[in-house]
Amino acid sequence: MKGAAIAALLAALGGLVAPASRLAAEEAVPPASQPVVVELFTSQGCSSCPPANATLIALADRPGVLALSFSVTYWDYLGWKDAFGRPEYTQRQVAYEPKLGQSGPFTPQMVVDGQASAIGYDRRQMEALIAASPRKSGPALTLRPGRIEIGAARPGRGAADVWLVRYDPRLVEVPVRRGENSGRTLPHSHVVHGLARLGGWNGAAAAFKVPPAPDGLRTAVLVQESAGGPILAAASD
Repeated sequence: MKGAAIAALLAALGGLVAPASRLAAEEAVPPASQPVVVELFTSQGCSSCPPANATLIALADRPGVLALSFSVTYWDYLGWKDAFGRPEYTQRQVAYEPKLGQSGPFTPQMVVDGQASAIGYDRRQMEALIAASPRKSGPALTLRPGRIEIGAARPGRGAADVWLVRYDPRLVEVPVRRGENSGRTLPHSHVVHGLARLGGWNGAAAAFKVPPAPDGLRTAVLVQESAGGPILAAASD
């Protein structure tokens, strides 16, 4: 085949075949391969939280784990306002407690797939909960630029919410000047900087528009039974 003909054929195929990098970025994540979601509820004003931060940092390197650090606000009265704390993160933890059999929120607490929890610095127990977490039975997720697509599947035991999470995967260190950790510099990783409910999911295929993530932040999507229920599906870019 002449060189000009080959070039013409390649040009034509280029209009039909997406680049491999784009295909990878837009590939749907089936439930069987979705990560185990580990949420740490922590506070810079809590003296027992630094070991739990270290545990989450270690777990974040595990393949198949989506680690998210939520800073709560109810220890701010001790003299140090958590630099990452938001009331909506506190409310997320509060919603979990009745279904997890807890009388109220505490730190440090780690929640695995919305179904089990433990004291956040107990690495051995956290490893056991991660290993025991059942494979997700919810929908496949596709993360595209500016858009999230959710496949059709059984909706679970009730209504479900679609959560958009923005988090920073980098290691950051925060000097604490007051409170129980005064004088210490605390490392953090996978810190959540944004949590928004995109809408509901009832089992039918659905799609949601999302704005680009701020510089340095990554995007995660959680499909979760309402009112602190199990996480049915999860994906991260």
